[in-house]
Amino acid sequence: MTARVIVADDQAVVREGIVMLLGLLPGIEVVGAAKDGEEAVALVGELAPDVVLMDLRMPRCDGVEATRRIRERHPATQVVVLTTYADDDSLFPALRAGARGYLTKDAGGDEIVRAVRDVMAGDAGLAPTVQRRLLERVSAVAAPVPARESPPDGLTAREAEVLSLVAEGFSNKEIAGRLHIGAATVKTHINNIFAKAGVRDRAQAVRYAYQHGLIRPPGTNIT
Repeated sequence: MTARVIVADDQAVVREGIVMLLGLLPGIEVVGAAKDGEEAVALVGELAPDVVLMDLRMPRCDGVEATRRIRERHPATQVVVLTTYADDDSLFPALRAGARGYLTKDAGGDEIVRAVRDVMAGDAGLAPTVQRRLLERVSAVAAPVPARESPPDGLTAREAEVLSLVAEGFSNKEIAGRLHIGAATVKTHINNIFAKAGVRDRAQAVRYAYQHGLIRPPGTNIT
């Protein structure tokens, strides 16, 4: 399945470089490019892309406001932020505006492809560093339930182990390596976890893990 993508970035050299890179990646077709948020919103209305790769700091209409307008007017189009900045003042407003993915501009082509595919499948397309930052925020604002003797909602011990590694920010490949199992087996476990826990993506799974005491916030001592 080919993803139809619009690139929004105010710097012409960066924008053209991203378009050129995407043209070399499998499963992605660039259908438009915008120099600011206003133009990005207009192009989405005209071209109905699957995904917008959105810079944040742009003139006239910044990436956060453009994301909000796109998600309100064109809910079938997903937004993946592609920016230089990963600080809280950039990250959380973008996610609240409706972005389903967040990458920094040092992301490789394979990471961009993965994020685009993830958001098209209804998952979150987050860089590992961003996922860990969300984990830290969740742990800072939500006190964990004491650890349980048995996993909740019918999770098996192995599924609980996989979930704890997801919550720590590990990718499927990394989880497979740590547990000495195949990547396909990890994916099966994660699908089972999502179904039993009633969550839609990895971000919700992280919150679920903390709420049910399957993992403790960093720096918490087990007594």
